[in-house]
Amino acid sequence: MSSEQDHLKDTDTEARFEFKKDQNAAVKSEKGLTEEIIRMISEDKDEPDWMLERRLRALKQYQNMPMPTDWPGQPDLSGLDIEEIVPYIRPDVDKREGVDDWDELPDEIQDTFDKLGIPEAEKKALSGVGAQYESEVVYQNMQEQWEEKGVIFMNMDEAVQEHPDLVKEHFMTTCVPPSDNKFAALHGAVWSGGSFVYVPEDVTVEMPVQAYFRMNSEGMGQFEHTLIIAEPGSEVHYIEGCSAPKYGTHNLHSGGVEVFVKEDAHVQYSTVQNWSKNTFNLNTKRAIVEENGTMEWVSGSMGSKATMLYPCSILKGRGATDTHITIAFAGEGQDIDTGAKVYHNAPDTSSTIESKSISKDGGRTNYRGLVHIADGAENSSTAVECDALMFDNESTSDTMPYMEIEESKVDVAHEATVGKIGDEDIFYLQSRGLDDDDAKKMIVAGFIEPITEELPIEYAVELNRLIELEMEGSLG
Repeated sequence: MSSEQDHLKDTDTEARFEFKKDQNAAVKSEKGLTEEIIRMISEDKDEPDWMLERRLRALKQYQNMPMPTDWPGQPDLSGLDIEEIVPYIRPDVDKREGVDDWDELPDEIQDTFDKLGIPEAEKKALSGVGAQYESEVVYQNMQEQWEEKGVIFMNMDEAVQEHPDLVKEHFMTTCVPPSDNKFAALHGAVWSGGSFVYVPEDVTVEMPVQAYFRMNSEGMGQFEHTLIIAEPGSEVHYIEGCSAPKYGTHNLHSGGVEVFVKEDAHVQYSTVQNWSKNTFNLNTKRAIVEENGTMEWVSGSMGSKATMLYPCSILKGRGATDTHITIAFAGEGQDIDTGAKVYHNAPDTSSTIESKSISKDGGRTNYRGLVHIADGAENSSTAVECDALMFDNESTSDTMPYMEIEESKVDVAHEATVGKIGDEDIFYLQSRGLDDDDAKKMIVAGFIEPITEELPIEYAVELNRLIELEMEGSLG
């Protein structure tokens, strides 16, 4: 590895995310969304007929559904033209299923992930790593000790071929069907890459597994699909990282995540998304949690032109538990609309939602959430806390919490605070020897601590550094 790469990994977070690489594509689709393009994608992947049929059904649903335009205060999507997006780019690599040795990748792709620090993170703190470049996973590896216990961690395209029964049962059937929303239907038609994680009964994966998704080309869409199945009594922590360089035309990220948490299982899903300011980030993420299962969502969203992201948990078994911890950062020209949804469909279920947002230079953040407690879900409880921090009078932060309570024997709490960084706080820290910028950074670091303390140290440091760069206006 070159000394330049060492320098980038160790000190220069901005350069690590903003660089662009010229990359030859083995296959590149036309722009837009047609049946011919869908068939081309499926044929290039050599998919079974049942997956092609699902793609084509999703395409028809997409074509018949309107764009979401009537949500109160939603981000402006008028600049997004699907007909100008390239939905599929397969990078030119030797092995379609991905390699398990970084040195087997083409130099330009290897250099990309070196600069992002992924190989180094794998050595230090991870049970397994997957790395996606454009539309396909190019690297996949799992520590042997977990493979011996029956843990499966592979890319979704490979899972379709090797574990068809599991994929048929769980892929966009009950958790995130294409009929859920227009972008879920779009995803179902053109999905490519992503992760498949299967944890057998009573197996605890003691270190996190990570997938990193890099969108490198101008004007493309990335549509990775993540499917996690945690059998009864199992435990796993999945970390997702995302980034893209800035271009003059719009990119689209529309991923899909489905998590199945069986009885007494525990899944934590952590994501740090650092898209560029020309990217529309529109995802659908959902978990189904059975009896005494636990689901945790930890999310950091920044960098995109517009984000609409609301991870959802369906608590279908007695005693199921859900936690959402989210942070959103919006700078100039950004509209970051994030939140959470929780459906309490069984007794004795509980949920906690903690949302943090930061806005500056005229940026807008919004918490949009829904908590539904069904009739019969007695003795359930929910607590929602929304805190917003603004740097100036031009920035805005809104909260739109919705509560649908159909059961009387429940405990419901909601709290929201919105404030600016106070001059007295800055003055106090300056009196202790900090300059204005460092004082603000310290205040923000304390504000987001509930997020960072849920992440492994390497990712907590990275998130803090990304927030600092956004405060400086350095990331495009």
